[in-house]
Amino acid sequence: MDEDDREYTDAVPFPDRLVIEPIGVVRSAYLQRHGTPRQPGMTSVRERDDSEGEVHLFPHRVPAEALQDLAGFSHAWIVSWFHLNGPRKRPLVRPPRGGPKRGVFATRAPHRPVPIGLSAVEVLGVEGHVLRVRGLDLLDGTPVLDLKPYIPDFDAIPDARRGWLEDC
Repeated sequence: MDEDDREYTDAVPFPDRLVIEPIGVVRSAYLQRHGTPRQPGMTSVRERDDSEGEVHLFPHRVPAEALQDLAGFSHAWIVSWFHLNGPRKRPLVRPPRGGPKRGVFATRAPHRPVPIGLSAVEVLGVEGHVLRVRGLDLLDGTPVLDLKPYIPDFDAIPDARRGWLEDC
């Protein structure tokens, strides 16, 4: 490692707090928690949700050019903020499938110490500052923190283990 690189990392303190500003907002058919899919693209374990929605980027934060080339991907990740939940201090949660309580980090519960969401959605198109998608699991008005392309070569791990879900 170059000595200059090490000096840089030593000179930057670890942040005690982070300031995150949303880059956009979700527009979806889901107006309340009840009835919103628990996972992207699914209304239940067996049913596919084909509802469409949009991510509206804020022009004062992100130029429309930031969406350039995203329409060439079949899917994208939406990084969001569960703004209606707030942070939870409970380390254990009961999964929707029932059974014993599990460590919050071994679940996808929206009630987390830092309420960040991650949703893989199908990309339908881009129009100006708007990303049209299918398979949202987010409420209308959810703040969007980031968008990333879903890349099957890197984002799909065929031999990945399912943890406690192996027993479900």
